[in-house]
Amino acid sequence: MGKILYLECNSGISGDMTVGALLDLGADREVLERALGSLGVEGYHLHFGRAVKCGLDAYDFDVHLEEEGHEHGHDHECGESHGHDHEHEHGHEHGEGHGHDHEHTHSHSHGHSHSHIHRNLSDIYGIIERLDSKEEVKELARNMFLIVAEAEAKAHGLPINEVHFHEVGAIDSIVDIISVAVCLDNLGVKDVVVSPLAEGHGQIRCQHGVIPVPVPATANIAAAHGLALRLTDQEGEMVTPTGAAIAAAVRTREKLPASCRIVKTGMGAGKKDFDHANVLRAMLLETNEEENDQAWVLETNVDDCSGEMLGFVMEELFAAGALDVWNTPIYMKKNRPAYLLSTLCMENDIEKMEDLIFVHTTTIGVRRYPVSRTILERRKAEVETRFGNASVKICTRNEKTFCYPEYESVRAICQCHAVDFQTVYYEIQRAARTTYDQPEKY
Repeated sequence: MGKILYLECNSGISGDMTVGALLDLGADREVLERALGSLGVEGYHLHFGRAVKCGLDAYDFDVHLEEEGHEHGHDHECGESHGHDHEHEHGHEHGEGHGHDHEHTHSHSHGHSHSHIHRNLSDIYGIIERLDSKEEVKELARNMFLIVAEAEAKAHGLPINEVHFHEVGAIDSIVDIISVAVCLDNLGVKDVVVSPLAEGHGQIRCQHGVIPVPVPATANIAAAHGLALRLTDQEGEMVTPTGAAIAAAVRTREKLPASCRIVKTGMGAGKKDFDHANVLRAMLLETNEEENDQAWVLETNVDDCSGEMLGFVMEELFAAGALDVWNTPIYMKKNRPAYLLSTLCMENDIEKMEDLIFVHTTTIGVRRYPVSRTILERRKAEVETRFGNASVKICTRNEKTFCYPEYESVRAICQCHAVDFQTVYYEIQRAARTTYDQPEKY
């Protein structure tokens, strides 16, 4: 069974909404608090509670800064890289239902002012490095911050190493971004689909003036990472730069499969009250790999590539994650002999595959079309033979099991024992049949 997280951004997306939705989905709060405690960042405490939005119960997660006069994301600060202070549209206007089931977790704080401190990307990477978690969690957090920093650098016309995050915005976003990375890992989610991001319109006021919605950093992230924005008639900001960076970094596929089963849902509350439910809904979905699954075929006709060139690009495509690659002899116009290069891949790999085809062949165009597949549930296993251990692929369908020796295992045994291919292949099949109690006929 494949597991997919679907983020339904019908009311935009922000960092705190995402964390709330993932906690509501089942991410372990204690795991999150331990992870954040390992950072050594002070001056804030966490709020865990519930809020009601248009009659819907949602998880209310918030970061409260303990420095006097500052709360989570209230102020826009235009100018030098202030992208992390855009959270105010999901800010602290707690609406209906805010008063029940509130809990707070306090970090250690010395209570002194941090307003004069600025952090650059390298400083934030240093904080992330202290995180007591897996390397892939740290890498996801670094990537999210990099996406925001790149967008802010472009917005303000600065080199990325000159982008500085004010202490207020930095603490807020450090907590939100690392919390998202930790919660995704805790949920075991690898595959994520993000809906179009509903965004408001108009203008918002920041410390140094009025800026348009979507704010420049959010617009830059959407443009750089192919995020779809759905502009609405809601006044004000609904997609924050942090939220856009999260969507860009965690998304692994463009759309949902044709069919899936909803395992669980979670909702993270925004802080403003709209005429619609200001929530981010996260849905954990399961797909059955035995059912039809969609992939894409990329095709190109080439009549001026050498065999070595085609062999090399095939290797590169497989190394990049192609599901299959094949060459078919064809005749083109004027009866020129040529080859049809075909590549089977998943939708999110199309651009990468096309880049390799354009770089490593002489083609100037690639066709593509979707195909449906029926995929057997499969797993790899080891069996013991008289030649030693060998790998097999175990596939099942309708309570039937099929065992297929892996080519590399057959090849290795043949070379090591000077035995012919068929003898080794059927020896491995017999061992698999015995191990998995299968009938003689496969």
